[in-house]
Amino acid sequence: MKQKSTCWVGLLTMFLSVCAMSNASSQTPKTLGEIVSKDPAFEKLVPNGTKIEVLADGFDWSEGPVWIPSNQHLLFSDIPRNHIVRWKEDQGTSIFLERIGYTGNAPFTGPEPGTNGLTLDAEGRLVACCHGDRVVKRIEKDGSIVILADKFEGKRLNSPNDLVYHSNGSLYFTDPPYGLPQRENDPGRELDWFGVYRLDPPANGAKQGKLTLLTKEMTRPNGIALSPDEKTLYVAQSDPAAAIWKAFPVNEDGTLGKSRLLYDATDAVGKRPGLPDGLKVDQDGHIWATGPGGIYVFTPEGKLLGNLWTNERTANCAFGADGSTLYITADDYLCRVTTNARGTNYSRAPYAK
Repeated sequence: MKQKSTCWVGLLTMFLSVCAMSNASSQTPKTLGEIVSKDPAFEKLVPNGTKIEVLADGFDWSEGPVWIPSNQHLLFSDIPRNHIVRWKEDQGTSIFLERIGYTGNAPFTGPEPGTNGLTLDAEGRLVACCHGDRVVKRIEKDGSIVILADKFEGKRLNSPNDLVYHSNGSLYFTDPPYGLPQRENDPGRELDWFGVYRLDPPANGAKQGKLTLLTKEMTRPNGIALSPDEKTLYVAQSDPAAAIWKAFPVNEDGTLGKSRLLYDATDAVGKRPGLPDGLKVDQDGHIWATGPGGIYVFTPEGKLLGNLWTNERTANCAFGADGSTLYITADDYLCRVTTNARGTNYSRAPYAK
């Protein structure tokens, strides 16, 4: 009997040990990839030992994250499903809006009908680049939709991709072909270029503001962001033959000066998944840019300080929560990284509420 009792005690101990290990495992956040410093300055932005935490997964192609400070949650696009998804701490994800990127009755024949880049205007209203409908939309507080931009000189836009507000109310956005069913070869394409535009606020009672083509020099303009002083516009180019980021001086009238190459990642194409895509800027001017393999962190001069390697096709990022948490959309994942930086969206009026 004593031997049997000892045996049962041993089995019970093993069972409790396994349960404890399982419980500890369930409480340990899932992580992916690695963080690599290439300069001592990087460790001041992302401390040693920081991990890329997975918050949710199972999306078709996650994009366009934006933090909503009034409700303390994150919104992002799942483009193929034509969903805007909401994530909130301790609540997880849920569908926030459906059928915003494409509202047509006919089935969409391309792979990316939904919204892409998302942002907030000065009144805290959600503004979305809509692939399938080929427009920039604003969602009013009552849920109604306002079309901000749909045509340039009478011709339909390709598929607005990413966007950023200037403090004067002007909206800068990119217009590559990715939302067109056949992309650059789509028969419905009406423009002969893929441009970067500025949309001015409406004036004199007009329903839409003036739309100005700023440049068509980039073959696949994608992510877009402004420097903290708003004197430089950064644009990513998601062209595998020239996977680069450019910096444009912003003139006083809102036009762009001559561009300079910020960084060239073409050598990484094919070796790591993805291309230059969305980007954000922190209050000290560092650029946090998605590119082949993950996030590239640059100085304003284009020096690479380090990488957040997700090892996934990484689409975009946004600072949120306390302003220092970087949320990352990477293929079917939503991730976050705790940093010592602080996003510029927390120093500008549109996000200060």
